[in-house]
Amino acid sequence: MLNKSVLLETSFFIRLLNPNDPLARQAEGYFRYFQQEQYPMLISTVSIAEFCVRGNIDQLPLKNVRILPFNTIHAVRAGELAAAVFANKGRSVLLDRTIIPNDTKLFAQADSEASIGYYVTSDSESGKVHTLLRQAGQSPRFQFVDLKTPHTEVFGTLGF
Repeated sequence: MLNKSVLLETSFFIRLLNPNDPLARQAEGYFRYFQQEQYPMLISTVSIAEFCVRGNIDQLPLKNVRILPFNTIHAVRAGELAAAVFANKGRSVLLDRTIIPNDTKLFAQADSEASIGYYVTSDSESGKVHTLLRQAGQSPRFQFVDLKTPHTEVFGTLGF
C-alpha cells in the first residue's frame, strides 16, 4: 500500500523550526518519521503566506516538501466548508474558537486532494472546526493529527 501524503500546517513548521518550542521535538519526530517512511510531505501556499508574516520563505525546509498551490477546486470546497462552519457556529464544539478562514482553506486542500491522508498541526483548536465539519455532514477525507500526540501513537513505532 502506498503511503498517503501529509499536509503540514503552518504551526507545524513554526514548532519544527524553533528548537526552544515545547513541541519542537514532537515536530522533529514526525518530520523524521515521514522522511524515513517516505510519506510525501506537502505545504500549502496558504501556510507559506501565514509563515511569512513573521518568518522568511528561505527558513522553510522546501527541499523536503512539495508546495501545494491553492487553486479553484480548493477555493470552491473552502466556500462549502466555510458555509457549513458559519451555519453551525453556535454549536458547543466551537464556542471558544474564533473562526479562521484559513482553517477551511487548508482543510479544503486536504479534502480535495485524494492523495492526502493526514493533516498535521499544533493548532488543537482547529480540531474543533474539523469535528464540527464531520458533525455537519461534510466528512473531510483526511485524518486530523494533533502535534501534541506523539507520532508513535498515531503511526506506531515502525522505523524507531
